[in-house]
Amino acid sequence: MTRTHDEAVTPAASVAEDVPVEEPPRPARIRRPSDGIRALAMLGLLGLVVLLPTIAQQTTTGIQSDITHGTAQAPHFLRNLASLVSTFGVLAVPVAFAADRLIRRDGLRIAVGLLASIIALGATLSLDAWVANAPAGLSDYLTWAGRSGGGTVPLHTDLTPVIAYVTAVRLAGRPRWQAAMWTVIALSALAALAAGYASPLALAVTYLIGRAIGYGTLYGAGTPNPRPAGTAVLAALRRMGLLPTAAHRVQDGPEETRRYEVELADRILDVTVLDRDQQVAGLLYRIWRRFRLRSGSPRRAFRSLRRSLEQESLMAYAAMVADVRTPRLIATSEVGDDAALLAYEHIPGRTLAAVPDEEISDELLTSIWRELRQLQAHRLAHRRLEGRSIVVCDESVPYMVDLRAGEIAATDLLLRLDLAQLLTTLALRIGAERAVRTAADVLGADALATSVPLLQKVALSRSTRGALRKDKDLLTRIREQIMELRPEIEPVPVRLERVRTRTIVTIVAGAAGAYFLLSQLSNVNLGLLLGQANWWWAGVGLVASGISYLAAAWMLIGFVPEKLSLLRTVFVQLAGSFVKLVAPAAVTGVVVNTRFLQKSGVRPAAAVASVGASQLTGLVVHITMLLMFGFITGSSGTGSISPSRTVVIGLLSVAVLAAGLAAIPSVRRLVMARLRPMFTDVVPRLLDVLQSPRKILTGLGGTLLVTAAFVVCLDASIRAFGGSIGWTTVVVVFLTGNAIGSATPIPGGIGAVELSLSAGLTLAGLPGATATSAVLLFRALTFWLPVLPGWAAFTYLQKQESI
Repeated sequence: MTRTHDEAVTPAASVAEDVPVEEPPRPARIRRPSDGIRALAMLGLLGLVVLLPTIAQQTTTGIQSDITHGTAQAPHFLRNLASLVSTFGVLAVPVAFAADRLIRRDGLRIAVGLLASIIALGATLSLDAWVANAPAGLSDYLTWAGRSGGGTVPLHTDLTPVIAYVTAVRLAGRPRWQAAMWTVIALSALAALAAGYASPLALAVTYLIGRAIGYGTLYGAGTPNPRPAGTAVLAALRRMGLLPTAAHRVQDGPEETRRYEVELADRILDVTVLDRDQQVAGLLYRIWRRFRLRSGSPRRAFRSLRRSLEQESLMAYAAMVADVRTPRLIATSEVGDDAALLAYEHIPGRTLAAVPDEEISDELLTSIWRELRQLQAHRLAHRRLEGRSIVVCDESVPYMVDLRAGEIAATDLLLRLDLAQLLTTLALRIGAERAVRTAADVLGADALATSVPLLQKVALSRSTRGALRKDKDLLTRIREQIMELRPEIEPVPVRLERVRTRTIVTIVAGAAGAYFLLSQLSNVNLGLLLGQANWWWAGVGLVASGISYLAAAWMLIGFVPEKLSLLRTVFVQLAGSFVKLVAPAAVTGVVVNTRFLQKSGVRPAAAVASVGASQLTGLVVHITMLLMFGFITGSSGTGSISPSRTVVIGLLSVAVLAAGLAAIPSVRRLVMARLRPMFTDVVPRLLDVLQSPRKILTGLGGTLLVTAAFVVCLDASIRAFGGSIGWTTVVVVFLTGNAIGSATPIPGGIGAVELSLSAGLTLAGLPGATATSAVLLFRALTFWLPVLPGWAAFTYLQKQESI
């Protein structure tokens, strides 16, 4: 390790410190990303610990019992000693550390620790009060109410502030104080267990809350800036025999790397400084990208300072050996304990991002593609081919810079990703045609064809994805230009995503819905309930569910001027019940029906307009019925024709929210962009249908019959388990639950529909067990039971080439 600038300064270092460095003033305190990440990690673990009694009751009880039993077996003398030491030490040791820091004029550190302690004390008292009124399961496990000898405290009020204090005062690098602090905390926890003052789960929650508050306070208040100043960077250069005469800070590089332009007697250096605290910057994003994408790269999401230094150095040397135009790496060195530097030869010029579009000539483009060819010939992946990663010198010669993310011995996938990235970067500047043409002149059409499957937004860098929002069709135009060169090539699709955001939302929502339903069923005797159910009403619900498919067919036929087969249209609606398993409810009907109309001879634009007209009419009818029956339900209990206050407040709230959103220009433009195609395509189609009263009656009748069939099915499911509520209330509950299920981007609205219908029926006055059972029966009749017939209909229609 090199000595830091705080140590005894050598004569060379003294000279270096006399060289002026032009740079902004260093902030006295900084927020370290690692503190914020640690605080979030503690909160995540806290959530898991709190959920543990719910998902693993027996395991949690067993663990707590084993820990308490083991503690009770400890000798009485040791337990008394632990209690005595912890009683005095848990306060004496922090106070002694505070006195030591105050003597050394480091009082700000103690002030941050005291702030964390105060916040932790307030949070603990508040949580204690909340746990007293919390759900029985969580409260019982924290206080251990079922334990012989009485319950314990929910949280260790004395210990949480101490843990927050110890975390916030940053004891790293002080092993003796660290050992003393955590020893007295551990003894205090042991004494609390032995005395029956706190349960193991309560101590775990106490620890996690203290740590989370400590790290959160540390992140909010900041820590003393450990980053070496520019003078320390120059001192490190001079120790390597490089004698600076002047230096100034230039624009920072990616990932918050600092950059200096350092003048020597005979040349200029570009110095990149890597700060230790910045190595975790963007860690959560890198973890998410690594989890989501199949990059074929063994890179770690977290990189230490030493690893980052070695990776960039290795890539720089490999690029020089491969005869790639890149700045020559002159020297590397650590700068104290918290930074490292890489000194490159200076390349005078501008980044490609700073070059005006009209100055990007074909000769420059050809040179850039030659550099990429040279990189790929030696299996080197740049991984960040953006406008700022290419420097164009005064003679219009490109140099590849910013090699920090590069990799040697790269896989074919990484090389193809580099090609796709550079194609998109250049096409954003000079158009798809020029980018593809100049690339084909250097790399060949066959090489370009390998990048077609990888021209996906998810494969590109964050800044490139942001730029593509202004030109959403650019990737399509690039593909078309490449396919014109080799029309006979059929690119093999490449799925880069391991998991999609929609899949995660589906899993989380499904798990939440399943957890809600299972928690409701845990208090229900299913055997007794099913034995007492009236299955005649279940038969009525089944018939109503079947009628809904006939009604949906009429609903579609009514908005298509062309003649359609009723039987085949019913099969299409039944096939949609199978597709709902893999697509959101709002998307399923649109896709399947549009495909069916196109196969039936309807022009694509007319097919989309017909389905849109059907959906628009259904939406208007849905909202109208919801308002009307909400009005009736609200006024039925008072005998007055005036709606209830709740309905009025709800309508006014919706109106105020809509007005507020309409006042936002971006929201207004988004709504108009969505509504404009509706009025340009759907409304003319509706006018065509209006010329046939029979079609209008068929479409509107089918729309109303679909809702009526589902309402009858839900009401029959309620009556099957002995429940009964007003039919207007059933209508409102169904329309609300159906709207929530359609708005949720989850296949079939799984979880969201069950949750909303159960909550609605419970609020309407049904017992929780009856409401949950009725919803499960309703979903079985309308969603799960039609899956197998839907698969048969889907297969039949595919063989008949009807969808």
